[in-house]
Order: sequence, then C-alpha cells, then structure tokens
Amino acid sequence: MARRGKKKSLVAVGHKIIESAFLILKNKEEYKEPLLNTNPKGKNRKIKNYLARLKELGIDVEIKVT
Repeated sequence: MARRGKKKSLVAVGHKIIESAFLILKNKEEYKEPLLNTNPKGKNRKIKNYLARLKELGIDVEIKVT
C-alpha cells in the first residue's frame, strides 16, 4: 500500500480524536483507553515464530512457565 502523505494522516488522526471526544460527551462517560494486543493466539504464534528463528540461528532458548 502506498503512503498517503503527512497532511492526510494528520487529518485522519485529528478526525479520530474529534470522533472520540464527541462520543464521550454524547454518552456522558469517562474515556477508556482502548485495549491493544488482546489476542492470545496471535501472541502464542509470534512466540513460536521467534523461538523457531532463534533456533535457526543456533540459539537454544528455554521458557519456564510459572
């Protein structure tokens, strides 16, 4: 995907901020920070991928789960 430009991205971010502020004021509720990286399957997949890459490089890693 091609880059759209600095001005366009600034307008998009500003729009998101205004949209959030409008919804907060409209619903009379407190701002809640959005949750990020809440997909445990994706996290586990990334961990397995990184471990496989390290193994290819000849580095043995042991994970202890507590």
